[in-house]
Amino acid sequence: MNNVFTFKLSVSKNEIDYLNHVNNVIYIQWVLKAAELHWAKLSTEAINEKFVWVVFRHEIDYFLPGVLGDEITVNTWIGASSGAKSERFVEIKKGNKLLAKAKTTWCLLAVESMKAVRIPSEILILLK
Repeated sequence: MNNVFTFKLSVSKNEIDYLNHVNNVIYIQWVLKAAELHWAKLSTEAINEKFVWVVFRHEIDYFLPGVLGDEITVNTWIGASSGAKSERFVEIKKGNKLLAKAKTTWCLLAVESMKAVRIPSEILILLK
């Protein structure tokens, strides 16, 4: 895993469902937050004025439940990028235990037209 971006969080009461564990929708929110925070670190204001990423597909596997008060580590990194699409991987862990992993395919849009565009070289360099 090259260029891994990591952030930590604590499971709060509003993230718990009726089964007393982290709701599956919350994991998707964490996946999105990982992408948002990582992209904010990589990108520039000039790039963000011209381009925006949108989700094309999410794939997520759940292995163990997270519960109230758990200290969670979220790791993300970028996979293959070509055409208008880029893959992003996320692992959600409690200590050394993998709670969930995700693969999201993102599509790059031009802000002006809101249509898919081939990822320009200035962005491809950031994704490596």
